[in-house]
Amino acid sequence: MTNLLPYVQLETAPNPTHAVIWLHGLGSDGHDFAGIVPELRLNDDPAIRFILPHAPKIPVTINNGYVMPAWYDIKNSDIGSHPDEDGITRTTTAIKSLINEQIGFGIPSEKIVLAGFSQGCAMALHIGLTHDQTLAGIVALSGYIPMHENLIKDLNQANRRLPIFLAHGIQDPVVSLERGESARDTLEKLGYQVQWKTYEMPHSVHPQEITDISYFLKSIFAKNNPPN
Repeated sequence: MTNLLPYVQLETAPNPTHAVIWLHGLGSDGHDFAGIVPELRLNDDPAIRFILPHAPKIPVTINNGYVMPAWYDIKNSDIGSHPDEDGITRTTTAIKSLINEQIGFGIPSEKIVLAGFSQGCAMALHIGLTHDQTLAGIVALSGYIPMHENLIKDLNQANRRLPIFLAHGIQDPVVSLERGESARDTLEKLGYQVQWKTYEMPHSVHPQEITDISYFLKSIFAKNNPPN
């Protein structure tokens, strides 16, 4: 395929049968979470391919127009208001292309997890809940739901039973805990299977969080990878 986002690729074992597409936060890149992959201590059954794409560099309004890696523009400190719908749509298309690439490599959509941190979390939730092919789950860290009204309108039945790991730091000064709680409440009211975790941390990743993510991934991949 052409015109795909560049990405870092890591595999827990040869010939992966499952995949995780992990989106970084604002101003970072795909290398940001590469070091966490071995810390997840996933065994080689099933073999998992991690795809960590790099966001394109665009001017970000909240940072005085400074050009940096971003999945979409953020216009003001109230990150839930005035969403960059065009940017979110472009990123949705780009990540769906990565999903389709993995499907082309022989990994079915129902064995693909979307994961993300902060702005990447927002995109993982938006894409996963509106995607028209059944996915394995979502790992949503320290983020929020973007384009809230559009999301509810565009929910896709293919992922109405999607398991979601939702986590947040209780001292987060960047994306407030209330934002995370609002996402949790919205998803639960809509009937999603939400595993909610909080940690004593700011806008970062906690060691216990890594352990909990590992358990979540193992549990959902075990369900769609029954023993022979």
